[in-house]
Amino acid sequence: MSPDAMLAVLNRAIWTAAECVGPLLVIGGATGLVMAVLQAATSVNENSLTFVPKLAALGGAFVLMGSWIVDKLVAFNVEVYEMIAAIGR
Repeated sequence: MSPDAMLAVLNRAIWTAAECVGPLLVIGGATGLVMAVLQAATSVNENSLTFVPKLAALGGAFVLMGSWIVDKLVAFNVEVYEMIAAIGR
């Protein structure tokens, strides 16, 4: 396998990881920002008030987006395994 092909696989792996994790990071960050604003507005400083909503938001995101994430990862793995099989021929 040429170095260019290896770099292409590495590039694809990084983009696949970013596509899978990016939406979850945005959801977690947005939930944290909303909770921080609410805590600042109400002067309540309790750590569990940020943790529980983030946990619930990310759990809901996993429920809604889990199959999409698994499909993306499976498609990437199939692509890599096909490349490995092509090298062996």
